[in-house]
Amino acid sequence: MAKTSSIEKNKKRAALTKQYADKRAALKATVKNQDTPIEERFKASLKLAELPRNSAKVRIRNRCEVSGRPRGYYRKLKMSRIALRQLGNLGQIPGLVKSSW
Repeated sequence: MAKTSSIEKNKKRAALTKQYADKRAALKATVKNQDTPIEERFKASLKLAELPRNSAKVRIRNRCEVSGRPRGYYRKLKMSRIALRQLGNLGQIPGLVKSSW
């Protein structure tokens, strides 16, 4: 089980990302547009730098929804390999059976 503080910090980052998504996208579009004047692009990059760092999508860590584990994460199932195995052995994941040969 991951520390509660790490899980909560990640949730805050996700909320900030959602809050600033439109503003960030508009500023990035201005910076990348080659047709706008260089002064305007520079001002947009400065405004982008003033936004909170945790509002960037890159800073969100994929974590297991069951245990909060950051490693061994399956995106499709939103859980770690360990939680997947435990729930699979208990028969709580439909269609998943333990292999044997």
